[in-house]
Amino acid sequence: MSTTKSRFSLVLETPVASPEEAQRHFLAKLSVETDASDVRLDLQRGQDSFLLIDARGAQDFEECHIPGSISLPYRKITAESTAHLSKEKPLVVYCWSPGCNAATKATARLSALGFGVKEMIGGIEYWRREGGEVEGTLGDQAPLIR
Repeated sequence: MSTTKSRFSLVLETPVASPEEAQRHFLAKLSVETDASDVRLDLQRGQDSFLLIDARGAQDFEECHIPGSISLPYRKITAESTAHLSKEKPLVVYCWSPGCNAATKATARLSALGFGVKEMIGGIEYWRREGGEVEGTLGDQAPLIR
């Protein structure tokens, strides 16, 4: 690291938000996101207050998925394909990993259809990295990402 002190900070080029603005931002972020650890603990504790949705392709789901999740590939989300789902229960949606945006696309489509949604950040990759169980034809032998 350089020992020469700069008068300009790249970090502070954009001013820091006020504490009130930061709180609003982070609460808003938490209202649409959750993580694998919280989902896993809730499921272990028998929580059934949300429905877990896998937004990856059907074959990926068949090979490896979180027990209790439902396959709903994001490209197939329509009013017809979701008619069997209750809008009374929030949907927690996951895909492959932080590098995958299928869950983001799915939550955008589902919220447009009137569902309450949260994206499980980290996807099935972080679920597995944190020791979460999986099932499917390949189970633990399935690739972490695709």
